[in-house]
Amino acid sequence: MPQPSTPARPSLSVYLDRLFTAGMHLLSVYLVPIGVALVSILALASWNSHYIARGDVVLPLRVLAERGPELAPDEALRQLGHRHAVERYDTHLSEAPLWFALRPHVQGEGPQVIEFPSRHAIDIRCWDGATGQALGFASHEASSGALSPAKAGFVLKPQAMPAELICRARFTGPARVSAVQWPAAEMTLSVQQFHRKSGLLDGGMIVLSLFILITALINRQLLYLQFAVWLILNLRVGAISAGWDIQWLGQELPQAWLAPSRAVTTALYGIATMALYFKLFGEELARSRLAVPLRVAQGLCLCLLPMALLLPFSIYLPAMWVLVAPGLALMTVGLFGIMRNAQARVAMWFAASFAVTFMSTLAEVISAAVGLREMLGVVNSVTAALASSLLAALAVAEQMRLETQKRIAVQAELEHAYEAMPVGLFTLDLYGAFLSANPALCRMLDCTLPGSASASSSATGFDSGTQADRSRILWQQFFDDNSWFHLRDQVHLQTNIEMELASRDGERRFLVRATLAHGRIEGVLEDITEKTKATEQLRFMANNDPLTKVFNRRGIEKTFEAAAVSLASGKPLSVAYIDLDRFKLINDLFGHAAGDEVLKQVCERMAMMLAGGQQIGRVGGDEFVIVMPDTAIPLASLICRGIVDRIGGTPYRVGDKAFHVRGSVGLIEVSHGMPMKDAISTADRACRQAKEASDGLVVYERNARAFHEREAELNLVAKLQGPNATDGLFLEMQPIMSLKTPHDSLNFEVLLRMRGPDGSVLPAGPLIGAAEKCGRAGVIDRWVLSSTLAWIAENVQKLPHTRFVCMNLSGASLNDERFVQDTLEILARHVHVASRLCMEITESVALHDLDNTRRFIDQVRNFGVKVALDDFGAGYTSFSYLKELPADVLKIDGNFIVNINAHPANVAIVEAIVNLAVNLGMKTIAEWAEDAATVQTLAEIGVDYVQGWAVSRSLAPERMLGAPSSASFIEDGELLEMLPTLGAAGALDLRGFMRMG
Repeated sequence: MPQPSTPARPSLSVYLDRLFTAGMHLLSVYLVPIGVALVSILALASWNSHYIARGDVVLPLRVLAERGPELAPDEALRQLGHRHAVERYDTHLSEAPLWFALRPHVQGEGPQVIEFPSRHAIDIRCWDGATGQALGFASHEASSGALSPAKAGFVLKPQAMPAELICRARFTGPARVSAVQWPAAEMTLSVQQFHRKSGLLDGGMIVLSLFILITALINRQLLYLQFAVWLILNLRVGAISAGWDIQWLGQELPQAWLAPSRAVTTALYGIATMALYFKLFGEELARSRLAVPLRVAQGLCLCLLPMALLLPFSIYLPAMWVLVAPGLALMTVGLFGIMRNAQARVAMWFAASFAVTFMSTLAEVISAAVGLREMLGVVNSVTAALASSLLAALAVAEQMRLETQKRIAVQAELEHAYEAMPVGLFTLDLYGAFLSANPALCRMLDCTLPGSASASSSATGFDSGTQADRSRILWQQFFDDNSWFHLRDQVHLQTNIEMELASRDGERRFLVRATLAHGRIEGVLEDITEKTKATEQLRFMANNDPLTKVFNRRGIEKTFEAAAVSLASGKPLSVAYIDLDRFKLINDLFGHAAGDEVLKQVCERMAMMLAGGQQIGRVGGDEFVIVMPDTAIPLASLICRGIVDRIGGTPYRVGDKAFHVRGSVGLIEVSHGMPMKDAISTADRACRQAKEASDGLVVYERNARAFHEREAELNLVAKLQGPNATDGLFLEMQPIMSLKTPHDSLNFEVLLRMRGPDGSVLPAGPLIGAAEKCGRAGVIDRWVLSSTLAWIAENVQKLPHTRFVCMNLSGASLNDERFVQDTLEILARHVHVASRLCMEITESVALHDLDNTRRFIDQVRNFGVKVALDDFGAGYTSFSYLKELPADVLKIDGNFIVNINAHPANVAIVEAIVNLAVNLGMKTIAEWAEDAATVQTLAEIGVDYVQGWAVSRSLAPERMLGAPSSASFIEDGELLEMLPTLGAAGALDLRGFMRMG
C-alpha cells in the first residue's frame, strides 16, 4: 500500500476541524433555536395542555346585601328565597357583607368541591341550608371546617355535598361574586395551574428586574434603575389582576395589608410609569401639543399616593380610575405619535412595551368601570406584564447596542478633539521646547509649532533630536525667561499649577494650567486679554464712582482702613466731609446732565488741591469725603480752605450756562481706634455746622467737644439697647402756676433726668435724642408714664390741690403701635389717678399723622387723661389743623415767651394764640417764663398758666408733697409782690377747666 504523502495529513485535519466548527456553529446558532421555536409553536397550537382543568360548572346564586344588623342563617335563607338567581353579582365597591344561597349540581362520580374565586373576598362562612349546620370559615390568614383558601379566593370541600348552601362573605374593591363547582381532581389541577402561572410571572419578572438593576449599577444609569422599579411594580399590578398579590416571594401577605397594598401599589405604579414616561420621551413630548395636558396629568398622578394612604379602598378605587383613565389615554396617544415619528428603535421598543401595558390597564379600568368583564379574557395585566417585559428587554438590549456604538464614536471624536479645541493645548520638554501644539495655540501665538495640523517635521525641523537646538521653537520665544523658570519649578513642586503671564511685548495676557506627566510638561493655554481688561474695569467700577471717577463709598473705606494703620505709629490722619450747597437746584432747573458735568468739574478742582495719598470719595449725590493720610490738622485746614475757595471761587461753565456752587467742609482729626463710620459721622456733623458758618469750614481737632459728645451719644445708644436701659433714670418736677388763682392749685410737669456712673446728672435732651435714633424711645416713655402714675397713686392723698401733671411724649413713641397698647394697659392699671395726667404731644408730631394722633387722643381721653399740644406755634399749619385735634391745652412755644417784652410781634402772636384757645374752649400754658415782667405780660394777655424759672426750677418729687400751691416755690421778690395783683385779675373757673382737672 502506498503511503500517503506527508502534506495531505495536515490539510485533512484542518478541513475536518473547520467542518466540525461550522457544524457546531450551525447547530447552536441556527438549528437548535429554530427547532425550539417550531416545537414551541406546535405545542401551543395543537398539543394538549398538561395544566388545563375541565368540568367546572358555574352555579346560580341568590344574593342579599346585609344592610343592618347581622342576620341569622335561617333568616337570611328566608329572605333569599324571594331573590332571583344570577351567575355573577357585582358589589360595585360596596363593602357590606353579602349572603348568597346556591344549589350544587349532581354530576358524575367522585368528590365535588365548590370554588368562590373572587380575588376581592376577605373571608367567607357557609352553612348547610337544610340543617343549618356550620360547614366552616376561611380567610387568607386562617380557616376551619370544610372551607379553606384556594388560588385568589376560597374553596368548600364538604364530606357530603348538601342540597343547598348558604354563605356569608365580605369583599373589598370591585368584587364579582360567583361560585364554580369542580370535580375535586380538576380543582387540584386548576390550583396547580394557578400557582404555575404565578411562579412563571414572578420568576420571569424578578429575574428581568434584577438583570436591569445590575445593568443600572454597572453602567450607573438612572434610567435602568427606574425601569427596574417599574418592572417590579408592573409585576405586582399583574398579580393584582390575576389575584396573585396575596403573596410575595412565596410568603403570604397579612390580610390587613391586602387592601392598602393594592391601593399603594397602583398609586406607585402610576407615579413610576409617569416618571419613566417623561424620562424616556420628555424631549419629544415637549415639542408636541400634548405637553401641557401631560404635565397636568403628571401633577394629578402625584395625588394618588396620599389618596391611597388616606382614603378607604372603596373610595380610592373610583377616584383612581377618574384620574388615571385620561392620563393613560393621553400617554397612549403620545406614544403612538413617538412611534410614528421617531427613528430610534429604542424609543419604538419602549413605546411598544408601554403601549401594551397602557392598553391592558385601560381595558381593565373600562371593564371595572362599566362591568365588561369579558374583555379581561382577551387582554389583562397578566398578559400585559409578560408582553411589556419582553418588549422592554428588547429595548434595553437595543439601548446597550447604541451605547456601545456611541462609545466607539466618542473615541473617534476624541482623536479629532485635540485639533478642534478652542483653547491651546501643548506639550513641552524639560528644556522649554514645544513637542506638540494644537491649532488654537498656534493661532494665539501666531506661529507654526511642532505637532500642529499645519506643521510637519521638515517644516519645523523638530524630529527626535535630529536638528540642532537652535532650530527648536522654545517657550522663551513667546514669553519672558522668568515665566519659563517659574513654570518649570512649580510643576516639579505641585501636581497641578495655574499662573498668569504676559506676552513678551506685554500687550496680551494668558492663563496657563500645566502638570508634569511622564517627564514632559503638558498644559492648557488660554488667552485672557479681554477677560483681564473686563476684570480690571469691574474692579475699578467696584471701588470708583462711574460719573466722577473718584472713589465711591467702598473705595474710600478701603483707603481709610489702609491709612488708619499708620495711626498706631503716631502719624496723623485727617478726614474732610464736603457738601455742595443748593446743588439740587441745578438738577431741578437745568437737568441732571448739567448737574453731572458740574460734579465732574468739582472733583477736578478738589483733586488739584490734593497731593500724595490724599484721596476723594463720593458718598452721596453731592457729598464727598477726603481721606488725608499723614496730614496734620493745620495743613489739612489749609487744604480744605483752598478747596472751599476753589469750589466757590469761579463759576462752572456747561455749554453756554454758568453755575455758581458753594461748598461746606467739615474737617476732623482722626484718633487711633476710631471706626470709619464714626469718623464720617463726626465730619458730617462738622459740615452741617459749616453750612451755618460764614467761611464754610469747621474744624474739629482731636479731643474736641464734638468727639466727646459723639462718644457719649454712642454710650447712651449702647446702654439703651441693653437689658438695663432704664437704670439711672429719675424724675424731677417743675411747677406750673395758675395766673388766675396762683395759690389754689399745685400743678407741675414731669421732667426726665439721668444720673451718670460718676453721680453727675445728665440732661434729658441727649438721652431722648439717642433713644429716638436707636428706636428705644418707647422704652423711656413707658418708664416715665409708669413711674409717674405710680408716684401719683402712692401720694394721691398728699396732692389735694393737684389738677394735672404734664408728661411729654416723643414722636417715635406716638407712632409705635406697641407703645400705644402698653400705654392703654398702664392707664387701665392706674385708672383711679389717670384723670390727673396731661400728656403733651409736640405739634409737629401731631400733624405728621393726623389720623393716628386723633385716634390716640380719643383712646387716652377715655381714661380721663388730658392732652396738651406742646410747642404750639412753631409749626407751619397749626391754625388750619387745630380744629381737627380734640386737645385740652395749648402749650405755647417758649421761643415766643423768652424776651416777649423786647419783641412786640411775640406779644401779638401769643395774644392771638390765647384768643384762639379761648374760642376753642382750651386752656393755655406759657413755658420759658424767666422773670416777673414776662409773667406780668402773660397775665395781661390772658394766659392761664405759666411755667419757667420765674416760678421755679425743676425740683425733686418730694418737694411737691409739702407745698400747698405752685406759688409756694417762688423766690423772686418782684413776682411775689405781683401775686396779689395776679390773683385779683380773675378767678379760676374750676368747672370750666373740668377737662383739665
